[in-house]
Amino acid sequence: MKKVWKKSALAALTLGLAATVLAACGDKEEAGNAEEFKGKITIWDGPRWPDADDNKFHWLEEKIKEYEEANEGVEIDLVQVPWAEMGDKLGVAIAGKAWPDIAPVDISGSSVSIDHIEQGVVESLDPYFDKDAKKDFYENALDAYTYDGKLYGIPNSITLHTMLLNLDLFKEAGVEPPKDGKWTYDEFLSAAEKLTFDRDGDGKTDVHGFSTYIMPGYYEAWPFFYKNGGSPLNEDLTEFTFDSPEVVKAIQDLADLKLKHKVAPETHGGNDVGGTFQAWANEEQRTVAMQPWATWAIGAAQGKYPTNFMVAEYPSGDKDASTIGGVGGWVMMHQEDVNKKAAVADFMKFISTADEQYLMAQNYGIFPARISASEMDPFKDNPEMTRAMEMSDQVVMLPRHPEWRKIDEAIQNELQLVFNGEKTAEQAMADAKKAVDKILE
Repeated sequence: MKKVWKKSALAALTLGLAATVLAACGDKEEAGNAEEFKGKITIWDGPRWPDADDNKFHWLEEKIKEYEEANEGVEIDLVQVPWAEMGDKLGVAIAGKAWPDIAPVDISGSSVSIDHIEQGVVESLDPYFDKDAKKDFYENALDAYTYDGKLYGIPNSITLHTMLLNLDLFKEAGVEPPKDGKWTYDEFLSAAEKLTFDRDGDGKTDVHGFSTYIMPGYYEAWPFFYKNGGSPLNEDLTEFTFDSPEVVKAIQDLADLKLKHKVAPETHGGNDVGGTFQAWANEEQRTVAMQPWATWAIGAAQGKYPTNFMVAEYPSGDKDASTIGGVGGWVMMHQEDVNKKAAVADFMKFISTADEQYLMAQNYGIFPARISASEMDPFKDNPEMTRAMEMSDQVVMLPRHPEWRKIDEAIQNELQLVFNGEKTAEQAMADAKKAVDKILE
C-alpha cells in the first residue's frame, strides 16, 4: 500500500500497554507512576462511526470499559461533544481553566494554539515517548504535534480533502466524470453547468452541480483558492498574502458558481455543514452532484449513506491540483498530579495502538498515523480510500501561526461576505488584510 506520509524509519514499534508508565526519557519524578493513581480521568470526543444502534461513541465506550476493568480504581468519564462545537467548547473550557484531561485536538488546526502550549495548558508527552516509540509514526504526523522540539500529543489519524462525485447524477445528466479523477477548472465548471437541471419540468432547478460551505476552522473550499497559486501568509508568516490577484480570482470563481453561473444552490458558501452533506448523500435529497469533503465522508458514503460515487481531485487552475491535509490526535491538558499525568498518558496510549488505528481507518475513513497500522493495509478492499490516499502528495498544510485561529476567523468571515454577494473577493481580501495585519503586528 502506498504510504501517505514520509516514514521516520522502516522499523515499526508497537507501544506497550503497561499500566505503569515510567520515564522513557526525562526524569522519573516528572513522569510519575500510573499505578499510584486512583480516580477519574475525563476525556472529550466527538461522534465517530455508528454501531448497529447508531451509537457513534461505541468504540471509545468499549475501550473505556476495557481499561477500567484492567485498572481498578480508575474511572474514565467520556463527555460527548459534537465536532462542530469542539473548538468553541474547548476554548471556553481553557478560558475557565476547567478543561478535560484528554481532548481530540488537531494542533496543526485552530482549536489549541501555540500560545496554549507556551502557557502550559497542554502537557508535553516527551516523558512517555522515547525515540524508538516515535519511529512507528509518520514524520509529518509527529511534526503536527511537535513544538520547540517537544511532543504535545499522540497523532491517531491523517486526513485530506477530496472531491466526491455522485455518479448516479452524472449518469442522469449524461455527464462523463473526469478520467482518473483529474480535471481542469474549466472542465469542472462545464460539468457543474450540465449537472444543474430541472428534473421534473416545473421550471425550477432541482439539482445543482456543486456546493460547499464556509466557516472558521473548516477548509473544504480552500483548495479551490490555491488553484492559481498563492497562500494565506508568506513563508515566514509575517505577511498576509491571500489578497494576491491569483487568490482573489480563485475566490471569486468559486463564489460565482452561485452568484454568476447559478450552478450552486443559495446555501453555497453558508455555514450549514450537516445540511450541505445531506444534500449530497441523503438518498431522499441528492440535490447536489459534487461536493468536497474530508475522507470521513468516504466512509459515510460507503456506510450509513450508501452512495454510488467516485473520488476525484480538486480541479487544477494555473497550478496543479492541491488539497488540504490535517492530523488528528489526542492531547493531554495540564495536570497537577504527576501520577494522574502518567495514568492519562497510559490511557492515551491504550487508545492509540496500531490495532486501534487500523480499526479506525477501516471504519472512520482516516489514514493511520502509525506506520505499522498502515502496513496492515486497511484499504486493500477500498478503492475509494486508496484513490484518496494517492492525493497525499498534493497536500498543503495550513500556516502554523500562533494566532492562526484569529487569522482564520478574519479570513473566513470575509469569505462568507463574498459568497453572500455582499463584497467582491478583492474587497473582502483587502478588508481581511487590514484585520490580519493587526494580528500580525
